Amino acid sequence: MELSGIGILKDQLDRAVAARAALIDPNHITALRLFNGFYEGCPELVADVYARTLVLYGYASSVERSLSLLASAQAHLLLRLGWLGCVIQKVRTSPDLALRRGRITSGGIPDQQVCENGVWYAIDLLMNQDASLYLDTRNLRLWLQGLRPTGGSVLNTFAYTGALGVAALAGGAGRVVQVDRSRKFMQLALQSCALNHLDAARMELQAVDFFSAVAHFKRTGELFDCVIVDPPYFSTTGKGTVNLLAEAGRVINKLRPLVKDGGYIAAINNALFLKGVDYFASLEQLCQDGYLAIESLIPAPQDQSGYPDTIVSQAPADPAPFNHPTKIVILKVKRKPSSGG
Repeated sequence: MELSGIGILKDQLDRAVAARAALIDPNHITALRLFNGFYEGCPELVADVYARTLVLYGYASSVERSLSLLASAQAHLLLRLGWLGCVIQKVRTSPDLALRRGRITSGGIPDQQVCENGVWYAIDLLMNQDASLYLDTRNLRLWLQGLRPTGGSVLNTFAYTGALGVAALAGGAGRVVQVDRSRKFMQLALQSCALNHLDAARMELQAVDFFSAVAHFKRTGELFDCVIVDPPYFSTTGKGTVNLLAEAGRVINKLRPLVKDGGYIAAINNALFLKGVDYFASLEQLCQDGYLAIESLIPAPQDQSGYPDTIVSQAPADPAPFNHPTKIVILKVKRKPSSGG
């Protein structure tokens, strides 16, 4: 990088850190997005903090450019944040899976747990190309902690590491079923249960395809008080296809028969190029039959996209009325009489 470029990056990082000063807890046990370059001036760089571990993501088109940018950001943030104990660099555009998963470039062992709204979550920062805990759904985890009725049942589809299900369990859910194709990823949910002294017997892990799981629950007639759906924006298996850009309502419709009367669907759509107004219109269309209603929109935390004095660019597609491309909605379900609700 040229010296002028380094100077600009340092200024961008400094402004981003200053804006988030209130989120950096003195005990350094929480997690936050420290810098989102897509909105805060450097679209090739994102920086997250998990406890005392800094995770840097490089999105430059060339690996060399990413590595140079990551090195500059690391050097500056280590000087600025003396409490950091470890740095991981992930080159998201690299063809090398090891570089995408990340490598430790400073310090010792990465942190393995963070505390959020009183709940501990086990993390494995090198397990995948992300960091195993999605920070943009923090407010949804808080909503799940307060879910009523206490003792209710929750189905978490596309569970990944099961953090959303753990939040529901910590809030008093009587039964949580976590469904994901990877049992390896879901093992972190068991570790999170142990960290919070939660009864793991109330949680069931099912390593199965989403479409197979839905078909099974429909056959058995099992109903849940809340169903969570947080799929990748596009995926396909031999059982079916998920396309959040072209068919945003299809997955929601598949899950409606699994929800009790008066229950909820917590739906996350992270399609970057899907306009918020278009997605909201598709939700309104789903609600026209009177058996589904938009209860609330849950905003992504502000540290995910930046602050008024740090944001210099906008998302490729306007997310309004949502505040972020990760669009989170709570839908209330009314059972049709013919379905036995």
